[in-house]
Amino acid sequence: QVRLTESEGGLVHSGGSLRLSCAASGRPASINTMGWFRQAPGKERELVATITSGGSTNYAGSVKGRFTISRDNAKNTVDLQMNSLEPEDTALYSCYAETTDYYGLTLEDWGQGTLVTVSS
Repeated sequence: QVRLTESEGGLVHSGGSLRLSCAASGRPASINTMGWFRQAPGKERELVATITSGGSTNYAGSVKGRFTISRDNAKNTVDLQMNSLEPEDTALYSCYAETTDYYGLTLEDWGQGTLVTVSS
């Protein structure tokens, strides 16, 4: 079973930057897509950015141009560089991975979540 571990978030001021990292560990598995989701208080969880093993990316419109997602396939890690942060970015950020196990089943794995707070 794949386990996803995120780096700690933190408190940043509006306009600042923060980098989140996520590492997949455990027994080897095929990881197809990795990414980040977030959930703000009183809101539904939403996609922030994803990246495939081939490097194709997808961003939410609200973060496009400010956030950059990247991954290291050999190390099974994914990073999210967040620039020009706004108070609206305040949320619990969770790492996500879509994997295929050794039986050919598609699974979804989630990290514990890390809190990012952006002050005005």
